[in-house]
Amino acid sequence: MTRLYLDWNATTPLRPEARAAMIAAMDVVGNPSSVHAEGRAAKALVERARVQVAQAFGADGADIVFTSGATEGAALACAGRDLACAEVEHEAVLAWCDPLLPVDAEGRVIVRAPGESALQLANSETGVMQEIPAGLALCDATQAFGKVPVAFNWLGCDMALVSAHKLGGPKGVGAMVLRRGLDVAAQLRGGGQEMGRRAGTENIIGIAGFGAAAEAAARDLADGVWDRVAELRNILDQALSAHEFETISVGNGTARLPNTLCVIAPGWRGETQVMAMDLAGFAVSAGSACSSGKVRASRVLRAMGFDDALAGQAIRVSLGPAVTEDEVLRFADVWAAQYRKIRGRAA
Repeated sequence: MTRLYLDWNATTPLRPEARAAMIAAMDVVGNPSSVHAEGRAAKALVERARVQVAQAFGADGADIVFTSGATEGAALACAGRDLACAEVEHEAVLAWCDPLLPVDAEGRVIVRAPGESALQLANSETGVMQEIPAGLALCDATQAFGKVPVAFNWLGCDMALVSAHKLGGPKGVGAMVLRRGLDVAAQLRGGGQEMGRRAGTENIIGIAGFGAAAEAAARDLADGVWDRVAELRNILDQALSAHEFETISVGNGTARLPNTLCVIAPGWRGETQVMAMDLAGFAVSAGSACSSGKVRASRVLRAMGFDDALAGQAIRVSLGPAVTEDEVLRFADVWAAQYRKIRGRAA
């Protein structure tokens, strides 16, 4: 059985550019904090990646602080701050912020005090995009970076979060992007690496992969790769809606990530859908990878006004450039056949 990976929002396949950069970095002996030639070579590798990430994210003139991922970045950005957010935020942000901001039926968040708020650029479950108000304290750009044109400099926020494995880089490395002149309280203290904001010897292998992946992702955007993915997403959306079922395509009336489709299938539990499709050779999810293992209704969908039943009957299908039209249509046919069995047993 040939499997089809349709969970790109959880993590992406490693890009060949990132793999090559990581393999090359494995031969770099020095510690980036050492002043000898070997140390300077390691430092140069880190700084090259810093420039690559900054250029891909439109963050020239900002500080790129490498972290172990967006979760650590959220802790670094939010600690010591009293920020408001919405229930649709990722758990990494919700862990630090008060979910006080209202959400409308399309998944859009109403921000009244940007300087005291955190807001994601795109939701990982629904793909719904937010309008980022000027002066926002923190923007989680993890899902959007690499999929849609975005630049830190025109977002107008103080801080942003990005992660390598969402755009073809390795897992376990990310960055907090910080407006120049703004400071944060280090949560990891020791050697003073990363401009004193994140102590610990840099993960030069992961950082090298992140830089190469970010550079390649920027090229893909310029080449229109994700426009073609959006066409596939729309084909899949239409294929699932064309069957006799009363499905709900979440966020279909607003701007979404080009690759993300969240579908509610009334009467069919999300986790059951995931298991059935897994057995049939397809990898999809019932929500964020950080919460999909928990059997409960999606808090994102509940925040949008769906009741517990419908919020628990959704799956997320997230595509990538390697997916073809034949493959998404094959998924739609197999999914529909499985749904018919469920509906037949419920009749």
